[in-house]
Amino acid sequence: MPDLLLELLSEEIPARMQRRAAEDLKKLVTDALVERGFLYEGAKAFATPRRLALHVAGLPARGEAVREERRGPRVGAPEAAVQGFLKSAGLDSLAQATTVTDPKKGEFYLAVIERPGRETLDVLAEIIPGIIRSFPWPKSMRWGAASAQPGALRWVRPLQSIVATFGPETETPEVVPFSVEGISAGTTTRGHRFLAPEPFEVRRFDDYVQALERADVILDADRRKDIILHDARDLAFARGLDLVEDEGLLEEVAGLVERPVVLMGSFEERFLEIPAEAIRATIRANQKCFVLRKSGTEELAPAFLLVSNLVASDGGAAITAGNERVVRARLSDAKFFWETDKATKLEDRLPKLDSIVFHEKLGTQGERVARIAALAKEIAPLVGADPVLAERAARLAKADLVTEMVGEFPELQGLMGRKYAALQGEHPSVAAAIEEHYKPVGPSDRVPTDPVSIAVALADKLDTLVGFWAIDEKPTGSKDPFALRRAALGVIRAVIERSLRLSLASLVEGRFTGTSAERTADLLAFFADRLKVYLRDQGARHDLIDAVFALPGQDDLLLVVRRVEALGEFLGSDDGKNLLAGYKRAANILRIEEKKDGRAYDAEPDAVLAASGQPEERALAEALAAARREASAAVAAEDFAGAMRALSRLRAPVDAFFEKVTVNADDPALRQNRLLLLSALRAATREVADFSRIEG
Repeated sequence: MPDLLLELLSEEIPARMQRRAAEDLKKLVTDALVERGFLYEGAKAFATPRRLALHVAGLPARGEAVREERRGPRVGAPEAAVQGFLKSAGLDSLAQATTVTDPKKGEFYLAVIERPGRETLDVLAEIIPGIIRSFPWPKSMRWGAASAQPGALRWVRPLQSIVATFGPETETPEVVPFSVEGISAGTTTRGHRFLAPEPFEVRRFDDYVQALERADVILDADRRKDIILHDARDLAFARGLDLVEDEGLLEEVAGLVERPVVLMGSFEERFLEIPAEAIRATIRANQKCFVLRKSGTEELAPAFLLVSNLVASDGGAAITAGNERVVRARLSDAKFFWETDKATKLEDRLPKLDSIVFHEKLGTQGERVARIAALAKEIAPLVGADPVLAERAARLAKADLVTEMVGEFPELQGLMGRKYAALQGEHPSVAAAIEEHYKPVGPSDRVPTDPVSIAVALADKLDTLVGFWAIDEKPTGSKDPFALRRAALGVIRAVIERSLRLSLASLVEGRFTGTSAERTADLLAFFADRLKVYLRDQGARHDLIDAVFALPGQDDLLLVVRRVEALGEFLGSDDGKNLLAGYKRAANILRIEEKKDGRAYDAEPDAVLAASGQPEERALAEALAAARREASAAVAAEDFAGAMRALSRLRAPVDAFFEKVTVNADDPALRQNRLLLLSALRAATREVADFSRIEG
């Protein structure tokens, strides 16, 4: 079957945009084909620094004919309805329609619409230009004389040529006939900008890939990554060194070159006095180079690997020398920052935080540090930390933001603070907390283990959340500019993974003047939503989380999790399933009767009246009283499994009650008391969860 080859050649595409753009191209083209009834066998998209390419295999040469019956208005319908029908069906008059009789609705018009199958080539020529014109680049530009015209083409960088061919493997494919802004689709492309700049012809995907290879372009980004990684490892091994692997940098560098060549450069040993993280950040950020370790150790080597886009005639000596000059200059700057920063204590930098605005409605960084320090001191005893150390760590936690090194490399915040704190003799827990209070940054990041770090991390995140809630700057939809979801998840993970007992309500109430009771409740609901996301990822049911959170005062996240776990285990048993079914039956009866009677049945049942009734009625009353006492006591002791066991003993008397007892008795007093027994069952289950929120 025929294949489509599409290439869009342009000036350099930013590396960070390439992979997403390739996927967007594939999705947009294939979705448009499927929408028009053209199915395909497979599709794959590619990106290099200068091109997006797409191969769609197994397309039909022609679409299938379509026969559609479209029902119209009744015979005798108003003229406007008839004209609308004719227009939508593409008919000139009613003579082209047929009349059909429906036994129930009478006679109506019917149009039989037959459309011949369209040539795939024509369909491609129709859809591709629109996709190019509306392509979803994060940033795009206009260029040249045409850029002054309304609706001018926008592309990430100036578009230079388009290859678009379609045809079977056994025949010469045809060019898809279209043009965009004067650029006509054809069969001509170019290879590597410097190594093979001359244009050449391509026909179909297989010879396109091979032709690019001959022109020093490796089309597949994953293959470029493999080449870089393996060559880097081999070159490092040959010099007795180990590569410090970096997936993010590898992805970026593979998007900067079409023909990767790995080279090794070096720098002076004296620069190794700089912290390893700063060396790596300097070389990575400025030169997109990989650092190396001395074999079998964590100690950096005075060498780096760069990836060139050229096969140089001198073996890369000039390229390496140029990179070495820049690296030495950057490391000289980093060494100056390091020496300068060491000369000033972190505490002496604190006044500078008063001149940095954290948020116009939340004050300066200095004011924020004061709040975090007070909160960390309060949290410390709850997490087993020394309050004095927690307060000290919080006071110094943001001081490295005004250092030279962090000013140059913001990604080193916290880490450099830890280095400087250790150098000036701070307690190890204080130094660790300065770095670790940002953690966990993401779902794969670890939670701090040092109690002082935990106290400061919780204080930092809670201050952020409470502050933005106080000024009504909450996440909306997919927008979360202040990373509040991440902060809430960080609190949740710290609490659960470190088994911490905290009352969130007591920690957030009254922290800001704008923190009303309503906003506090809203923030706790936000935590509940984030906890649901976290627990769902752990395999918990969302309805069980809702059932627990529906009870009042559920702000101890660790107890919520334990209660959800116990509830899930209970409902997985036969006793739990049957009791839930009995609860649902009781709740349905109560809902119907309460609506009919216009009152709520929420009082205690009459024990004497129940005792004088049927044996099953008496047994249920006794079992409910005992279960409520035991479950309440177990919950108070935080024995949630024990509370579930107490409820499980209700299964048999509930089953017997529904089997033998008529709730809607003729005697009004008896009927009321039996409804109150069902209400007591509802109340008994609420000792552990709101069973009305449980599905099934």
